[in-house]
Amino acid sequence: MKPPMTYDGRHLLADLYDCPVLDDVALVETALRDAAEQAGATVIGLHLHHFGEGQGVTGVALLAESHMSIHSWPEHGYAAVDIFLCGARHDPDAALQALVRHLAPARISRNMIRRGDLSGPPIE
Repeated sequence: MKPPMTYDGRHLLADLYDCPVLDDVALVETALRDAAEQAGATVIGLHLHHFGEGQGVTGVALLAESHMSIHSWPEHGYAAVDIFLCGARHDPDAALQALVRHLAPARISRNMIRRGDLSGPPIE
C-alpha cells in the first residue's frame, strides 16, 4: 500500500478584468518577475511573445517551484493568469497581488486548486 500523498502544490487561476494596459511586453515581463519574487519563487526561464501593435502578450515564467503564465487581450482589457507553486513557503496570493499592482484590473476572479492532495477538500 502506498503512503498518502502530502504534496503541497497550489494552483491559482485568476481572471483580471478592465486592465488599462495589456499590450506592453516590458510591463508584463516586469509583472511576472515581481510576482515570482513576491511569491518567494525562483525564475529559471522566462519567455514572452507580443502579438503585435495593440495586440496581447503571452508570457510564461518557468520556476524552480513550477510556473506562472499570463495571456492578455488588450482589446477586452482582460488577462488570464495561471500561478502554480509547490511548497508551503511559496505564496501564490502574493504573486497575484504583485500582478494586480502592475496591471491594475478593476475586477478580479480567482480560484485556488490544491494539486496532488487527495486527503482534504479543495481550497476555496
